[in-house]
Amino acid sequence: MDEQHERGWGGAPMWRYGAPWWYPGARDGVRRLPWLTTVALTLFVQIGSGFAGHGQSDRESLTPAARVLLLLATAALLFRHRHPVPVAYAVAGLTLVYLGAGYPYGPVLLAVAVACFAAVVAGHRRAAWGAVGALWAGHLLLAHWLFRWLPPDGDGARPWGGEAVVAVWVVAIVAVSELGRVRREQWAKERAERARAARRRADEERLRMARELHDVLAHSISVINVQAGMGLALLDSDPEQARTALTTIKTASKEALGEVRQVLDTLRGPGEAPRAPAPGLDRLPELVEQAGSAGLTVEVTTEGTRAKLPPGADLAAFRIVQEALTNVVRHSGSRHARVRVRHEEAALTLRVDDDGPATGAEAGGSGNGLAGMRERAAALGGTIEAGPRPDGGFRVTAVLPLAAGRDGTDGTAPREDQ
Repeated sequence: MDEQHERGWGGAPMWRYGAPWWYPGARDGVRRLPWLTTVALTLFVQIGSGFAGHGQSDRESLTPAARVLLLLATAALLFRHRHPVPVAYAVAGLTLVYLGAGYPYGPVLLAVAVACFAAVVAGHRRAAWGAVGALWAGHLLLAHWLFRWLPPDGDGARPWGGEAVVAVWVVAIVAVSELGRVRREQWAKERAERARAARRRADEERLRMARELHDVLAHSISVINVQAGMGLALLDSDPEQARTALTTIKTASKEALGEVRQVLDTLRGPGEAPRAPAPGLDRLPELVEQAGSAGLTVEVTTEGTRAKLPPGADLAAFRIVQEALTNVVRHSGSRHARVRVRHEEAALTLRVDDDGPATGAEAGGSGNGLAGMRERAAALGGTIEAGPRPDGGFRVTAVLPLAAGRDGTDGTAPREDQ
């Protein structure tokens, strides 16, 4: 989709960041010449000047030289976006020559307005004002002092009251140009803010995907790692137990592939629903079973009245318990862990304990487990505390606020099933 506009009903262009004439020729970084508007303005000036001359009998009639001056003044506008300052002064100078030659006032002044408008919008305010000021000063000189030596013959000084009209015209040019400049700056700022927001959303989505993949894979691969080691150790002495380990590996890898596929489904086109619901605390027994297959006995205690959790909080709670149990399997010498889930009206508290001690062995992890848990909790406005217990072992405590989403919605954390 084009950066400047998108299609609305019936395929009609709907400008998101402002009309394209504010950003002339900006497509692909190439400034294109505004042929269409320049040709239209040229025709208007040529035809309009002919009509204006009929009502100004005291001025010279339009000659081929006058037509050439008008053509040069409007043709210069082709370059008003590439070279706004020279064009503004060139159009003002050609207009002054045209008026000094005694030709009728008329649409030629519109060419000056367009040139100065382009200069102001491009950021050359002083140059535009200087061109308009030079034209006005030159007109005063022509109309009140040099008219005796310039055509038409017998022409007198213009009334000073007429200069008020010129002054109003000049002020109008400046005001409209400044308005256009301010509006273009606003559109540019909005475009930059939208671009930053899009980059921020992309970064957040990448972080979310990385966190999901880490949590999905870390637990299953840890189970596979433990069972593979057990199977290798028992392959000769206890083939039946080795077969059980291999069966556990097959089951864990299948579940991991399913969850990875579910996470990657979120990368499909917008509007497509996921093939499976996001995991939540209702799948806690599965975690206990998987941990048991890795040799870890897990005792689960639930306190309070269980209520329907917001999707974001339910997913975060599941992933936090999953990561905490994975860390016990990887880094603790204890083969027993305790999970306590406490339901309250305003918050859900999770606590995972093991008796340690830490093995100090390299388990092949990325070291991002605790960081991922903290990011999940922070996304919901919650907290994570993790560290050694005074009596030995390790404890992870998570507090997830629930007041914002008891209705089943959650606007603070991204959902895995969207």
